[in-house]
Amino acid sequence: MDAFDHFWQWANKPPESPLTIPAELHQAVMGLGPEDRRGRTAVNRAAARVPDPER
Repeated sequence: MDAFDHFWQWANKPPESPLTIPAELHQAVMGLGPEDRRGRTAVNRAAARVPDPER
């Protein structure tokens, strides 16, 4: 699953779902324009610029 799938799985979850995403991913994707958020390439590029919290 790539960042695009991860974000949209979270965005389309039911309200009672405990599914979360990292705040950094949310911020990166929400920094895109509405149309760009629908593009796999744009979302994955934005996510690739997010620092890895494990490092």
